[in-house]
Amino acid sequence: MTHVQPNLSFEKPFTTVDIVIFSVQDNKLKVLLVKRPSNASEPYPNQWALVGGFVDVQLDADLEATARRKLFEKTHVKTAYLEQIGSWGNATRDPRGWSTTHVYFSMLAMNHAEQLKSGANAQDVQWFDVVENGVQTALAFDHAHLLAVAIERLRNKVEYTSLPAFLMPTLFTLKELQSTFEAVLARPLERSAFRTRILATDLLEATPHFKTAANRPAQLYQLKSNLQPVYFQRTFNPIK
Repeated sequence: MTHVQPNLSFEKPFTTVDIVIFSVQDNKLKVLLVKRPSNASEPYPNQWALVGGFVDVQLDADLEATARRKLFEKTHVKTAYLEQIGSWGNATRDPRGWSTTHVYFSMLAMNHAEQLKSGANAQDVQWFDVVENGVQTALAFDHAHLLAVAIERLRNKVEYTSLPAFLMPTLFTLKELQSTFEAVLARPLERSAFRTRILATDLLEATPHFKTAANRPAQLYQLKSNLQPVYFQRTFNPIK
C-alpha cells in the first residue's frame, strides 16, 4: 500500500475555540464576556468578546480540551456541562487572516457566577443581560452572530431537556428551578404542569432541608446527577 505524504506547503488558518458561558442571576439569563486588550495592534481593542482563545497543540488533546482550558482560565470552574454548537471559518471574520473557530456553550451555576463577580478575573470579564437574541453592546469579530446561534440552541434544547438544572446551586426549590427555566426561555410556564413534568423524571431528589418562606417552608432538592441532562417526552407549554 502506497502512503501519500500530505502537502504541508499551504498556509494554515488561525484555529480558535470560543465558549458562550451562560448563567442566570436575579432571574435573568446572562452571558459572560471578556474585554479585548487595549493594545492598538490587537484587533477590536477594548471591545467585548466571547471567552476563548487559540488551540495550543502542546497542551490540548482535542477541541474540547481547549474549551475546558479556556473556561477554567477565565472562571476557575470546571463546568459539568459543555456542548459544541458548530464551527465557522472564512477569510474575513478575523482581520489578521483566514481563521476558523469551534464554538461551545457552557452553563455556569449561580453560586459560581456570584464568586466570579468578586474574584480576580472580574477586572476583564463581565456578565451581560441577554436581550432577545443578543446583548446590548457591540461585540468583536463575528461574536454577535455566534452568540445568537448559541442562544437559539440553548432555548431550543430547554424546551425538551433539563439543561437549566445545570445553572442551579447545590440545593434549590422547585420554584427557583421554574424561575430559571422561565429566565432562559424568556416566558412564563404554568406552575402545576412544570412541577408535574419535573417530578415525573429521574432528575431530582428531595433533601432533608427546607428553605424558610413567608407562608410555609419550601422543600429543597438536589440533582441526582450533574453529568447529563434529562430528556422530556414533550415540550413545555406557555401560559395562555
